[in-house]
Amino acid sequence: MSVRALSPLDLLWALIGLVLTIAATWSEAFITNAPWAWNSTGVQVYPLGISFQVGAVLLTACVSGKNAATLSQIAYVALGLLLFQFFGLPIFTQGGGLGYVREPSFGYLFGFIPAAWACGYLAFRDRPKLELLAFSGACGLGIIHGCGLLYLAIASLGGWLQQVTFPAWEAILAYSLAPLPGQLIMVCAVSVLAYLLRQLLFY
Repeated sequence: MSVRALSPLDLLWALIGLVLTIAATWSEAFITNAPWAWNSTGVQVYPLGISFQVGAVLLTACVSGKNAATLSQIAYVALGLLLFQFFGLPIFTQGGGLGYVREPSFGYLFGFIPAAWACGYLAFRDRPKLELLAFSGACGLGIIHGCGLLYLAIASLGGWLQQVTFPAWEAILAYSLAPLPGQLIMVCAVSVLAYLLRQLLFY
């Protein structure tokens, strides 16, 4: 099987995806009431209880494809581990550094890498369609949670997570069950936005 070299466009999209993911990590996700109700009730904002982080990962994949999206998330995880370790610059929500592998959320962050590849691969299997992009995003989200849950199981059994012991029910609730409804809404929003961007960019 041949491996295609990264093009300058891939590198550009990877940089955009990296910046987007970092910015989204610190941005709270929200939805508004229906636009047709704005005249009568005004614009009302409802927080989803999550950041735009996962949405940024999936959007990058749906718009740029598997190569650029995967590279952007490899760079994101690497920067989060190394920049805080050596320069004290926080990338992840709770800082970063090599010690972050002991955080219960690290498996979800590491899951961004295979999720970006799978989502980008599926999103470009055919011409852009809402149902294809939604399916791609849902698969990516599933991979993120699968990696996170697997990491929680292995790391809690191994005893290297901070203040978490097997079967880690509180961590599962905090990192998988609680954010899942908001993340599913995010998948829907990402599929619509990616569809519009792909139409505007003619690919």
